[in-house]
Amino acid sequence: MAGYVGYGVMESPIGSLLIASTEQGLCFIEFGTGDAALLSLERWCKRWGLKRKEGAHSDCNRQVIRQLKQYFDGSRQTFDLPLDLYGTPFQKKVWSELLNIPYGEVRSYKDVALAIGAARAVRAIGGANNQNPIPVVIPCHRVIGSNGALVGYGGGLSIKESLLRLEGYLPQNGTAAGA
Repeated sequence: MAGYVGYGVMESPIGSLLIASTEQGLCFIEFGTGDAALLSLERWCKRWGLKRKEGAHSDCNRQVIRQLKQYFDGSRQTFDLPLDLYGTPFQKKVWSELLNIPYGEVRSYKDVALAIGAARAVRAIGGANNQNPIPVVIPCHRVIGSNGALVGYGGGLSIKESLLRLEGYLPQNGTAAGA
């Protein structure tokens, strides 16, 4: 029997976010709302044998929304949320390492590869980052190119830049190195 993924929407400084949780915790965040976001959630649920159900697990989603609002208003630097991660063992290892990158700091893809003991897996780190189902909370936006350039972000580089500005890594005005 498939588990249910409850979802809701919140507005944020980077746009609308579709938030989804299982009984175990937060499992999915999608940038945007409407048909495209729901289709993305539907595909993700199908891949992992889950079914989406609006309003289910609303207590968890409310907790996620509260903490995200605190993050966006600058009063929260770390998240204290139950997570329910779906991915390959390698992806989960990468995502776990991303949680170790402190607020306001960045690491290169190579740094992440070295930290998980897979020095030659830089491209695979990029692939795992791209498949991160919980952006912002699992801070894949804190991973940059080895030359300092802001590269690759599922929500778009402007959102990555906004998040790094919010965290104080980038100045409030000006452009990112290499962007």
